[in-house]
Amino acid sequence: MNDMNCPIIVFAKAPIPGEVKTRLLSTMDSASVIALYEKLILHTLRTALDSKVGPVKLWCTPSADHPFFIHCANKFQIELHQQAGGDLGKRMALAFRETLTRAPIALLIGTDCPSLTSKDLIEANQTLKQGVPVVISPAEDGGFVLIGLCQYEPSLFEGVLWGTESVLKETKDRLRQLGWDWRELPTRWDVDRPEDVDRLRREGLMEWD
Repeated sequence: MNDMNCPIIVFAKAPIPGEVKTRLLSTMDSASVIALYEKLILHTLRTALDSKVGPVKLWCTPSADHPFFIHCANKFQIELHQQAGGDLGKRMALAFRETLTRAPIALLIGTDCPSLTSKDLIEANQTLKQGVPVVISPAEDGGFVLIGLCQYEPSLFEGVLWGTESVLKETKDRLRQLGWDWRELPTRWDVDRPEDVDRLRREGLMEWD
C-alpha cells in the first residue's frame, strides 16, 4: 500500500448565506459568516493536501456547481463530487462506498475543524495501514471531526442523531455491534459558536487575510 493511496474525503456545504454556521449570526453579519466559512474550507483543503497521504476530493452539497467550489477545484487541482443520499449519515456512507471501491482505505473530514492538523491525517493514515479497521478523531462537543475506514459498512452511519452530543457514543456502540476495533486520535474542536471564533483568533490556527 503506497503512501499516496489514502483518499481524503472533505465534506462541505456551499457557502450560501443563512445556510451555514447560522449560530454565528448572533454576533456576526451574514457576509462575515460566509467569509469565515470560505476561509475554513480553504484551510481544510490546505491541511489535507499538506498531509500528502492521498488525493483530496471535495464532496459538495447541495451542488458541486457553486462558484466557490469551482474556485477551490481550480486553485488546488482537486476533484469535486456531489453528496447524495439523504441525511448526513447516508451521504457519508455513500461517499465511503464510492471511494473504497478504488482505494483500500479512506479518511473523511469536515470543513469546520481548523484544530485538525496534517499530522493528525498522517497518523490516521498510518493507523489504517497498520490494520486497524477504524480510526476516529473525537470532537469536544461529542461528535467526531475525522473518521477513517478500510471497508464499507452502511450500518455504521444509520440511525445516528447527527449534530448532537451523542454522535461519538452512538458510533462507538455501532462499532461494538459490528465487532470492529478502532483507535482514537486526540480530541479536537470545531467552529460552531461565537466563542469558537474567539478561540480561533486567539490560537492563530489559520490565515485570516
